[in-house]
Amino acid sequence: MAKQAFDSGARATICRALSKLGYCSRTQAETLIAERRVTLGGRVVTDILTWADVHKDIIAVDGIRLVAQSSVYLMLNKPRGMVTTRVDPEGRPTVFDCLAQMDNPFLSPVGRLDKASEGLLLFTNDTVLAQRLLDPVTNVGKIYHVQVRSTPTDDMIAHMRRGVCEGGEMLKASSVEILRSGGRSTWLEVELREGRYRQIRRMLKGLDIECLRLVRVAIDDIKLGELAKGSARALDRHEIEILRRRTGTA
Repeated sequence: MAKQAFDSGARATICRALSKLGYCSRTQAETLIAERRVTLGGRVVTDILTWADVHKDIIAVDGIRLVAQSSVYLMLNKPRGMVTTRVDPEGRPTVFDCLAQMDNPFLSPVGRLDKASEGLLLFTNDTVLAQRLLDPVTNVGKIYHVQVRSTPTDDMIAHMRRGVCEGGEMLKASSVEILRSGGRSTWLEVELREGRYRQIRRMLKGLDIECLRLVRVAIDDIKLGELAKGSARALDRHEIEILRRRTGTA
């Protein structure tokens, strides 16, 4: 087991402890507790704010003691039309449909891609690393290839770098470059270092630019590469070390 995932505090509320142990999400843990299926040191847990030590305490579900899972890190090439959630109340296909044939412990996506977006999505049961990747202080860059209708002017591109006010928020890209242009559309390469909701689409909307496709191709130095759409693979040792160094969890 990689002790790495638990180095930032072994004590946690029971719901978070179940998540840290790779058993389920915190929301699912609340349901298990409400159903009186979780025990701590042999006693039934009834309060979701109960504290537990994932190293020392005996935590069990349905009488079976939980053992910390080895850390798992995957990348998925998310297809367009899937939502980034485990279960969708509307019955839409989810990114977890792509992982259905993979025998892995409980995994969570690191961040989200909206239904219409495609590309690189990371999954892990290493909650510390996932949180650090999403923390604005870590300042991890994400690269997107974006197809837009027409050709943005130099002023529009400069505007995206300076910041576009949309919905009361100032949205900014750390870099924007034209990859290629032809016919009625243009491909842009956009880097973000902040994680606002539907940020690129909202920036383009604020500039009256229509977004045709949006594909995330890299997170820091982790690249999507030639991974087929809808396919997933484990990160290699070098890629994991990149993320650990970048997030200060090495």
